[in-house]
Amino acid sequence: MSKKWLERTELLIKEKGTEKLQNANVMVVGLGGVGSFAAEFLARSGIGKMTIVDGDTVDITNINRQLPALHSTVGKTKAEIVAARLTDINPALELTVKTEFLNPENMGEILDSQNFDYVLDCIDSVSPKLSLIKESRRRKIKIISCMGAGGKMDASKIQVKDISKTYNCYLAKQVRKRLKRESNLQKGFKCVFSSELQREDSLKLTDGTNFKRSFYGTISYIPAAFGLFAAGEVINYLLKKGNSSNKPEED
Repeated sequence: MSKKWLERTELLIKEKGTEKLQNANVMVVGLGGVGSFAAEFLARSGIGKMTIVDGDTVDITNINRQLPALHSTVGKTKAEIVAARLTDINPALELTVKTEFLNPENMGEILDSQNFDYVLDCIDSVSPKLSLIKESRRRKIKIISCMGAGGKMDASKIQVKDISKTYNCYLAKQVRKRLKRESNLQKGFKCVFSSELQREDSLKLTDGTNFKRSFYGTISYIPAAFGLFAAGEVINYLLKKGNSSNKPEED
């Protein structure tokens, strides 16, 4: 297949950069408003190998913010919709599709299934998110974890920092507390978060299905921006990987 579609990318990162991305293997867990955009940005950068994981189907309430969500796709599997889109962007992409929810019981199995250069945690429920973080760290796999995008509207407040430096995010606070209590893990992996305070009047309680007890209202661009920041962090890491002039990152 012609690589003409990557011409603009190669002008920026040069042939060596495109080769690094082509040889990279990443996994995106969760294909909602954050993960669907992150996966697309990765595919459009020329990442050569990717695993996408999500057991959910499109609901009509997803249309305001999720890439696979259209009126024509309601009821269809998110992972399969995203997979078709990614391979249409790059037919040479080596794509593994998992149409399942990750839980503590199967987390290790999927992490051991391939040699991943980076994992993008785009899960919006606390328990599976914690399991993915802990199991990735246990295996020394690089991971970036996306925190709460709901209840926020100011994209300029989005940041990437170590988990220990997050603030004004209830999800990040829960993750920090439980990681410290359950595994004494207090720092050492990057997070995408927003320092903007959640709008409390947008909170809605749920029945607890799929580990989710509540959620905040969302606007179209904030989850997408979280996905952009996550993908950007991963791409820039992969481009710098192996450069002797760069200092090693903290694990």
